[in-house]
Amino acid sequence: MGDITQEAVDAIVNAANSSLLGGGGVDGAIHWRGGPAILEECRAIGARRGSLPAGEAVVTTGGQLAARFVIHTVGPVWHGGQAGEAQTLARCYRSCLALAADRDLRSLAFPSISTGAYGYPVDQAAAVALSTVHEALLAPSPLTLVRFVLFSRRDLGTYTTALDRLPT
Repeated sequence: MGDITQEAVDAIVNAANSSLLGGGGVDGAIHWRGGPAILEECRAIGARRGSLPAGEAVVTTGGQLAARFVIHTVGPVWHGGQAGEAQTLARCYRSCLALAADRDLRSLAFPSISTGAYGYPVDQAAAVALSTVHEALLAPSPLTLVRFVLFSRRDLGTYTTALDRLPT
């Protein structure tokens, strides 16, 4: 549990909207605390490629944050679990991990992607997030630390339960 904008890691992950122009929740906090440099880079990315599809990720500066970089990813909107949400959510985590590895980053902090305004149930999101990250980190990677920075004690308990269910 904590404030992802305060994480002293190489990169934090932003649960962004497809415009990359900021919004509420984690996205708004990152843009507000990180300052105008993040928005400036997001605008440039949007001008080059248009909106960011769910499951993909891009990197910007960390601006005034403790983290050097922000990896922005768009999670799926929950539609009951039968519209490929789990696959898209897993793709978010894999895309972020791949960008971190490409930049030779050692540490990364994730929020609980899609569980706020996008309505993804936390228990199901935690299972997807932790299993995807666990699987990805079994391969060679420069990452030595991956954190999940969660909004509430309840979310922390849910992630702890999901972590306990991972194969050892």
